[in-house]
Amino acid sequence: MQPQSPGLVLTFKLTSMLWIFNSFRNLHGALLSAQKCEEALSSPLPHTAFSASSVFNSGYAPGYAKINRRGGAGGWSPQDSDSYPWLQVDLGSRRQVVAVATQGRYSSSDWTTRYRLLYSDSGRNWKPYHRDGNIWAFSGNSNTESMVRHDLAQGIVGRFLRFVPLDWSVEGRIGLRIEVYGCSYWADVINFDGQGVISYRFKIKKMKIIKDVIALKFKTSESEGVILHGEGQQGDYITLELRHAKLLLQINLGSNQYGSILGHTSVTSGSLLDDHHWHSVVIERYRRNVNFSLDTHTQHFRTNGEFDHLDLDYELSFGGMPYSGKPVGGGRKNFRGCMESINYNGDNITDLARRKKLDTSSFRNLSFSCIETHSFPVFFNATSFLQLPGRANQDTVSLGFQFRTWNANGLLLFSILDDGTLEITIEDGKVGVHFNMTQMKGSRIDISSGSALNDGQWHAVRLVAKENSVTLMIDGDEASAVRTTTPITVRSGGTYHLGGYFLPSLAPPTQRSFQGCMQAILLDDQPADMHAVEKGIVGVFENVSLDMCAIIDRCMPNHCEHGGRCTQTGESFSCTCDGTGYTGATCHTSVFEQSCEAYKHLGRSSDTYWIDPDGSGPLGPFKVNCNMTEDMVWTTVVNNLPAQTSVTGSSRERRTVLQLNYSASMEQITAITTSAEDCQQHVSYACRMSRLLNTPDGTPYTWWVGRNSEKHFYWGGSGPGIQKCSCGIDRNCTDPKYHCNCDADHKQWREDSGLLVYKDHLPVNQVAVGDTNRPGSEAKLTVGPLRCQGDRNYWNAASFTTPSSYLHFPTFQGETSADISFYFKTSASYGVFLENLGNTDFIRLELKSPTVVSFSFDVGNGPVELAVHSAMPLNDDQWHRVTAERNVKEAVLQLDLTYREARPAPPQGHTRLELFSQLYVGKPASLTCQDSAAGGQRGFLGCIRSLRMNGVTLDLEERSKVTPGVKPGCQGHCTSYGMYCRNGGKCVEKYNGYSCDCRTTAYDGPFCTKDVGGFFEAGTLVRYNFLSEAAAANQDSRFLARPLTPREVNLTREEVAFSFSTSNAPAVLLYVSSQTQDYLALVLRQNGTLQVRYNLGGLKEPFTIDVDQRNLANGQPHSINMSRSNRTVTIQLDHYPPVSYSLPEISDTQLNLVKTLFLGKVFETGVVDPVLIEHYNTPGFIGCLSRVEFNGIAPLKTALRTPVTDTPTDRVLDRATDSQPASYQGKLVESNCGASPLTIPPMSAATDPWRVDSGAEFPFNEERVIPDGVNRNSAIIGGIIAVVIFTILCTLVFLIRYMFRHKGSYHTNESKAAEPASSESADTTIIGTDPNPETIDESKKEWFI
Repeated sequence: MQPQSPGLVLTFKLTSMLWIFNSFRNLHGALLSAQKCEEALSSPLPHTAFSASSVFNSGYAPGYAKINRRGGAGGWSPQDSDSYPWLQVDLGSRRQVVAVATQGRYSSSDWTTRYRLLYSDSGRNWKPYHRDGNIWAFSGNSNTESMVRHDLAQGIVGRFLRFVPLDWSVEGRIGLRIEVYGCSYWADVINFDGQGVISYRFKIKKMKIIKDVIALKFKTSESEGVILHGEGQQGDYITLELRHAKLLLQINLGSNQYGSILGHTSVTSGSLLDDHHWHSVVIERYRRNVNFSLDTHTQHFRTNGEFDHLDLDYELSFGGMPYSGKPVGGGRKNFRGCMESINYNGDNITDLARRKKLDTSSFRNLSFSCIETHSFPVFFNATSFLQLPGRANQDTVSLGFQFRTWNANGLLLFSILDDGTLEITIEDGKVGVHFNMTQMKGSRIDISSGSALNDGQWHAVRLVAKENSVTLMIDGDEASAVRTTTPITVRSGGTYHLGGYFLPSLAPPTQRSFQGCMQAILLDDQPADMHAVEKGIVGVFENVSLDMCAIIDRCMPNHCEHGGRCTQTGESFSCTCDGTGYTGATCHTSVFEQSCEAYKHLGRSSDTYWIDPDGSGPLGPFKVNCNMTEDMVWTTVVNNLPAQTSVTGSSRERRTVLQLNYSASMEQITAITTSAEDCQQHVSYACRMSRLLNTPDGTPYTWWVGRNSEKHFYWGGSGPGIQKCSCGIDRNCTDPKYHCNCDADHKQWREDSGLLVYKDHLPVNQVAVGDTNRPGSEAKLTVGPLRCQGDRNYWNAASFTTPSSYLHFPTFQGETSADISFYFKTSASYGVFLENLGNTDFIRLELKSPTVVSFSFDVGNGPVELAVHSAMPLNDDQWHRVTAERNVKEAVLQLDLTYREARPAPPQGHTRLELFSQLYVGKPASLTCQDSAAGGQRGFLGCIRSLRMNGVTLDLEERSKVTPGVKPGCQGHCTSYGMYCRNGGKCVEKYNGYSCDCRTTAYDGPFCTKDVGGFFEAGTLVRYNFLSEAAAANQDSRFLARPLTPREVNLTREEVAFSFSTSNAPAVLLYVSSQTQDYLALVLRQNGTLQVRYNLGGLKEPFTIDVDQRNLANGQPHSINMSRSNRTVTIQLDHYPPVSYSLPEISDTQLNLVKTLFLGKVFETGVVDPVLIEHYNTPGFIGCLSRVEFNGIAPLKTALRTPVTDTPTDRVLDRATDSQPASYQGKLVESNCGASPLTIPPMSAATDPWRVDSGAEFPFNEERVIPDGVNRNSAIIGGIIAVVIFTILCTLVFLIRYMFRHKGSYHTNESKAAEPASSESADTTIIGTDPNPETIDESKKEWFI
């Protein structure tokens, strides 16, 4: 594309201004004309201008059918036997019609209650009046004298009008008087013969056009043809043509020579445009923005590429391809038909052609009148049939006709032959012919041809059957004709049924009816005389429309949104939404949530999710990573730039530009950043002799480009307008003279990194690096993913505090498709959520009672109300979700994703919701102060949140800040979402949501559902002190390390829960000690079975419970839930049912003065059960423990969350203090390897998912799995090495024990060989509050050895 000259620009601007002025003047004239277009057109006409299908008698002649006239019998009535009655008026010439009116026959019981309106230019080939995508049926009269007028929403132009009664008075018969309102119409018409082309030559050789307005009307019987075309030598072009009876607009404003910019744009509109009726086309282009209008439907789009001007050479041609210049494509037909009112940028092309100002030399005979078609179509519905005579007793059956339909199946023709039947059907889009002959028993011929013939296009069928030969040909294609030579003798029967057969028959057809059109009917080589049929001379028909093809393309315009695939029949359409991410009758509603925040509040955890920020809006769904933390929700969108991307060879004059592509489009990312609370993106620039920003006043070497393609000269850790890096803000750069580490230009590697947090600039789309071309200079760039936190739209709420309070917003625009969703909470019994009004149309959502939500609307067919009934009260002050949708197919109301009500739209009727008032939220739009005082409809009391209408979130908070009686925000989220805080987690209120406090539980995560566990090595133990040292000495509950009640010190109830996995036994799982001899222990015995040991006093030996005979030391996770209340002990192991046990009657029921809880190993002073120490305490538990809870405390989690001291934890037992009651000894690594198993019934080993060899995907240590084909020699060598190492270790143990046998002495309760305890002073030396360091060190050696 070449730059245009200043002179040309000035000329074009002046021309554009003049054209705009003329356009406004013409528009003003058209408006004045429209205001005056109210003449009564039919009353002044003579009687001869009226005609009818039949007349009851001479007094009921059609000439008497004038409004308010009483001549004759007072109006028109047809004969009772008339199967297709109509009243026709000839307006004398083409007129613009804006309204019609009807009356019944004067002073009678005869009137018409419902009728259709047809119009035509020639009195043939009628077109029904359409509205809202349907053949419209007007409501008529209910008596004889009142006049009912209908203004036409879309004015029509025609000479002939027909009124076709559909229903009439039950007391009488059809009676009709009419009036037509409108004005004169005139337009220049040109008939195109398929050869001639009108060339509109430009005044200058080359035109650079920034704005185009092209308008014309056309009608044709052809499905192919070029309507206009223009092109330029630089490759620009514009073409408007018919393809398959659809209008195709192709524009190219320029492509570059490298092919990286492709400007070709193609848009299709309309269907069935070969109906020989007038269609209006308007193309408006300004730069790359185009409005493409066909009849009443307008498409808005932007052309591809980057250029704005349409560069055309020489001319613009109408009616076909030009005879000069380069052809755009071969094989295109010129247009054959009529055009009128052709205008190009203000020039009347048809007028210029009439005045011979344009080149029309290619026409053989230029005609300025439209030549009408001679076809006579017939329209069939599901109850129609047409019976026509043929030639009887002929030895050849020769048939032909054309049909068009949307139905994949139907009966085209049926005839009873002399010796059988003939059936022609459409089956799954193919034409099938079936001869069922009776002359030879079981003789049947079935042939088929064609495919996808239910595409709405005209298709020709030709069948010739004679002796021993049947030929079927579709669309005149000889090459694909189907022939059979089966022996057969055919004798025609003389009668043919087309489009339907409903008579009783011994051999009925497989299909009964047909929906579509037929024309050019040929029976036994004789054309059917359809004019005679219309007059009732020939044939019989029922429920057919003659001389009219009323087939409708219900998929054009396509009501299936978001890429849904539209399919149709003669009566309706349906949408296939598979793979679109949307659902509903028109693929309007997104199946995904709007944000990660919404997923969290459905109870979801961190993962990758599809989100759809604008719901039913134009943005499609896309994948993001959602990170649900305890108090925040982060949305992450990744890019394709590898970390530490090396950059070399760039300079200020020739920067290296790194382009970043994200996993979502820029529009989708903008939707995230706009609604987010905060966004951030980490950037890092590692450098060696590569400067980054230079100085705040100097020209930057490197910059980055963010949203809206704006350059930014600040780096991570800084802000807009500050040309610094993070170290420059913190004043800690390597060289204080510079504001970035890299700007010091050192030879060593340096780095400038930080977070970009100004979300209106994010994300980073490009980085231009400009200083890596010197010897030794290099840079490495890292741009992290975009991370955004929160969703303001999801929590955007308002509180309505009085019945008269409300918010108002602009009129809701939801003509053919509308969806509304929101959350509400209230304690009131009823109230209107929102309402919007039109003249008669309205839409309203309302809480009608404590258990009923209603959705009501009216689009012109009368009020419709949907109601859902909740099983539970809705005024429970908890959040409830309401979604409502209305489209041309159905209306749906849903409550809490549980209760749903749907209502199909009527097959005929209005479909557009036309509103004009403001949208009122919180009260009815019609409610006044007087209404409220009088006890009428009341406003809503409560909270409304996240109100979205057609994908747009209304800003309730911002509007409520300036509205009396309405407060921004809404508290009390925990009443609705607290249930998501599991396992004892507490819900914490936040202004814009809630969070789960898991501190007092054994779990972590956003919903307290993540098990907190640890891996225990040999000798590792966890200790939790219930009593402080002072309490231990005084046995006084006032010195408890945690706020326990006296009853908790002397326990009569315990609640124990944990899960574990281990492969080693015996072991101590849990031990609770006391200041007395009482204790509780859960141990694994030598055989891996679980044993519970209670010593509460009163018994000589501890009371033991052998829980199960299974080996639980099998490496698989197991869960234990145990509770005791006085003497009753209930234990549940894994998924098995709980089992209850009873303590003996002589046993005490109190666990007195609980002191310490141990996990994994016992390291206790005082009296300890010697059996426990001897058989279970060495070497200690090896494996995983998880989610350990005891009477509401989480000892394992507390120990893992306790800050680590500087003393190595693998050698010293951390001291438990009053503020930190938990400690551990040895190596304890946090892990969920002991997480709870799946709660599923027992299963066989073959299907056990925990078995590694079962085929299930399970995370295990691959290094511990020996492959099937392992080398046997390797196993032997490994065994020898293991024996040698074991021998060396044993020797070292004996040597060290000998060396230290006299150093240190204390009571450890370690094993039977240990010395008995002499006093508590030794224990105090180890775990007292003020130990002797030397003694501890000496003792540590012996303990660990």
